[in-house]
Amino acid sequence: MTRISQTFAILKQQNKKALIPYIMAGDPNPSVTVDLMHELALHGADIIEIGLPFSDPMADGAVISLAGERALAGGTSTTQAVQMVGEFRKTNQSTPVLLMGYLNPVEIIGYDNFLNLCEQNGVDGLLLVDLPPNETSDDLSEQLAQKAINQIFLLAPTTEKDRRQAVLKRGSGFIYYVSVKGVTGSRALNTDEVARQVQAIKADTELPICVGFGIRDGESAKAVATFADGVIVGSELVRHFADVGDDKDKLELAIDKVLSKMDELRQAIDSL
Repeated sequence: MTRISQTFAILKQQNKKALIPYIMAGDPNPSVTVDLMHELALHGADIIEIGLPFSDPMADGAVISLAGERALAGGTSTTQAVQMVGEFRKTNQSTPVLLMGYLNPVEIIGYDNFLNLCEQNGVDGLLLVDLPPNETSDDLSEQLAQKAINQIFLLAPTTEKDRRQAVLKRGSGFIYYVSVKGVTGSRALNTDEVARQVQAIKADTELPICVGFGIRDGESAKAVATFADGVIVGSELVRHFADVGDDKDKLELAIDKVLSKMDELRQAIDSL
């Protein structure tokens, strides 16, 4: 059983829902990420999602795209991003870490090298946005399983039937349901429609369903947590680092705002 699977099993026993914050590795600078991961865990993160900076992030809105640009400008590579997880693992062996990124940097490193790097640094899940599940080889799935790394896929309101079936067949750990038609940071969240879609997916899989995109505050997080197994929040956290630059006071204030938002989300979800 992977760390992600164990986490959901424990949460189910406790009748709780997962809170999964997203941050971009290396944003606003490489020295921040590992300490911030520890703070997120202390403020209620059940799983931490780390973005791998990429120059052409097609699924990301402006907030996260700009975070990736800041990380790249600060010198954070894909390899360094994965190694940040290894630093986190030196003192935290329990909180699962999921990497979200794109195929191009992985292909440059090489699949075998990348997967070995993930295993060596304690990565628990991998979500490659532009890796279609129907083109995922059995060999890759087997390699991930051998390394106790879950393969996470996105499902969206516009997902076609064939892709949906492939995701439910090949996915592990949990299903990441995109709650809105659009990119990260979108605002048009219709919880009634999302609930209907999540219930339909649950009828076809025993995997937990976590919902992301469009969740901005405790109210929306609580509404989604009534029917989903977890809530994923990214842009609402990442946006606080937009204007930090090299200003230490601005950085401290931004981190305080991120952690305050985490407390708001955790309390709202746990109030169910």
